[in-house]
Amino acid sequence: MEIMKFDPLDTEEVVSLFYDTVHSVNSRDYSQSELDAWAPRNEKENKVKLWKESLGRNITYVVKMNNKIIGFSDLTHNGHLDRLYVHKEYQGKGIATALVDMLESEANKLNLLEIDTEASITAKPFFEQRGYKIICTQTVERKGVKLTNYQMIKKVTFLD
Repeated sequence: MEIMKFDPLDTEEVVSLFYDTVHSVNSRDYSQSELDAWAPRNEKENKVKLWKESLGRNITYVVKMNNKIIGFSDLTHNGHLDRLYVHKEYQGKGIATALVDMLESEANKLNLLEIDTEASITAKPFFEQRGYKIICTQTVERKGVKLTNYQMIKKVTFLD
């Protein structure tokens, strides 16, 4: 397993991982219509273009094993943990932990006071274990479908 900075050439593989993860891992907490609204397959090509730009702008890491991306996460420069996805076959193996450790370290270097995220029902326990607190439960609408997630925040502790 190797953690590295995002390369724009990886965008298509990252987007595919996102779709596969949402439609498999998150299916235990969301209905098929919610999954289709969250990750509509007919928007994949457009998402590649948008994500190449946003992932390149953010602090983004990917995890590779045997030259295949098995996880990725990104953080904006103002402390928003935007995306965190791990391949369905690599859940529970410390990949999300390693990615968030890297991003929290980067936040520390930027002297950020806190990190916020919008966690899915599926991801909420992971973030709670890491010390993120729920600010509120929210309902977001995608393509006319309402999805529940959690606005969460963690104070960054500075390392000396």
